[in-house]
Amino acid sequence: MQSAVRFIGTAALVIVLVVGLMWVFQRRLIYLPSQVLPELATVLPGAEEVTLTTEDGLKLGAWLVPAGGEVNGGTVLVFNGNAGNRSHRIPLAQWLAERGYRVLLVDYRGFGGNPGRPTEDGLMADARAAVAYLETRVDVDSDRLVYFGESLGAAVAIGLAEHRPPAALVLRSPFASLAEIGAVHYPFLPVSALLWDRYLNVERIRGIDVPLLVLAGSADRIVPAEQSQRVYDAASHPKVFVTIEGAGHNDFALVAGSQLVSEVVAFLNGVMPPGSS
Repeated sequence: MQSAVRFIGTAALVIVLVVGLMWVFQRRLIYLPSQVLPELATVLPGAEEVTLTTEDGLKLGAWLVPAGGEVNGGTVLVFNGNAGNRSHRIPLAQWLAERGYRVLLVDYRGFGGNPGRPTEDGLMADARAAVAYLETRVDVDSDRLVYFGESLGAAVAIGLAEHRPPAALVLRSPFASLAEIGAVHYPFLPVSALLWDRYLNVERIRGIDVPLLVLAGSADRIVPAEQSQRVYDAASHPKVFVTIEGAGHNDFALVAGSQLVSEVVAFLNGVMPPGSS
């Protein structure tokens, strides 16, 4: 009996320690930035290094990629997921630029050599700084801005759309909320009670009235397609849901594959036909 009591007590202590460590270090588990960036001229010739200034005084690096081919006049703000940095979205930027869209590759605070530490409020401020910067440029049509958010970046795009509605919103692998996606991966932990950052995507998107495209991978085990479907179901029309069959969360097909890019461009050209500005 005493052995059983000791075992239960030890197990309870371990659980408390694990939960306590996860609570203290949760942002290190959520945000996984990479700081290493290549020389811009070697990977995106003609692109421009730009600086975004946040409301709390941070200077953030970003890359502005000019449109090529038949210029559409639209500008796509790309918000990354929770890992890596803007250099990992070079193929997506190249594809979109070739199809006539200017692209701003944004890095959050703490990512890609930027100062600061990532938090939900901080990332939202970073997104607002990106729009504020574009609105200062005479070569950018502020009525033809598109927010493209992937995974965690989809939450950033949704939050920004609440503050400043875009011409169109594209969400790749959005989750219902951080608590709900956390519960998918940690079903035996009180995730909702532990989180400081919430990212309430389903709740927020109900108040956003812009054309929406949601893309999901049928084999995505990090953000299951059912989570993305919930975001889509909560949104207003007009909206489109596209499943990339067989694609996992970090597969190229769901990052910058030909079907994904074709679906995005077809959707955007329908919302913002070339020459309609």
